[in-house]
Amino acid sequence: MKLNRRTLNIALAAASLGGLLPATALAQKKIVLGFSQVGAESEWRTANTESIKASAKEAGFELKFSDAQQKQENQIKAIRSFIAQKVDVIAFSPVVESGWETVLREAKAAKIPVVLTDRSVNTKDDTLFVTFMGSDFVEEGRKAGRWLVEKMKDQKGDVNIVELQGTVGSAPAIDRKKGFEEIIKADPKFKILRSQTGDFTRAKGKEVMEAFLKAEGKKINVLYAHNDDMAIGAIQAIEEAGLKPAKDITIISIDAVKGAFEAMIAGKLNVSVECSPLLGPQLMSAVKDIKAGKPLPKRIVTEETIFPMEVAAKEFPNRKY
Repeated sequence: MKLNRRTLNIALAAASLGGLLPATALAQKKIVLGFSQVGAESEWRTANTESIKASAKEAGFELKFSDAQQKQENQIKAIRSFIAQKVDVIAFSPVVESGWETVLREAKAAKIPVVLTDRSVNTKDDTLFVTFMGSDFVEEGRKAGRWLVEKMKDQKGDVNIVELQGTVGSAPAIDRKKGFEEIIKADPKFKILRSQTGDFTRAKGKEVMEAFLKAEGKKINVLYAHNDDMAIGAIQAIEEAGLKPAKDITIISIDAVKGAFEAMIAGKLNVSVECSPLLGPQLMSAVKDIKAGKPLPKRIVTEETIFPMEVAAKEFPNRKY
């Protein structure tokens, strides 16, 4: 068949366009998510990081991940770097509640939406972030308090408590203390003898518990730890002091990580309040909605429960973290 010049030009143009479409018009640009993590201070945080990385991969996102090593200045640097790289969405789990206004305004000026995960920030302008997803830390503290009040309802005399707080100024440390105190203050027999930060780590939890035992000795009836890792560190200190954890001292902690279940099965921890770190799928879903222009609620709460030692062995096989 003989092709005239016009037919040949059309054929060439069609072939050229066919070659270009898959590479350009048909290829969807990957969503780029910048995520700044607090650090790797606990089993919980490690599981949280794994959930975010795996979910980003599954969603087909490009994830720019930064570990702040529990320092706010590192998170601020990371967020500024994400802004400079023009990522599509920034998400972060803030080390502390305050001091974010300036960098969040920079993100807003760059028209980059921000999602808070696990922990919130203290800001007067709530247009600086799209949504906060995570646990209700105050309610976790209340659950711990209710469990203790029920357990000790028949005890005569004072119930002396020592408290291992999380990182100073962090949302979970502030709120878990607030929720717990809200419940126990109804009965004057509950007394917090000492309260100090263990920075959410096992090593610091052990060190501070050693100091508590040195100062208060056998007067301590209850340990309330703001996370499982500090409780596990404290259990070591209690055993080294010749006391039996979960018997001589009732131990309540928060997170419900595998290590806590192992401690409960071993009879060394009385109860752990759940705080799920598996926020990855929820975060990726929110990022997709933001990119699609869909509205999101300002607060997305994770549903959680409480695990006393009696159910630990049965529940342990179901734990994903």
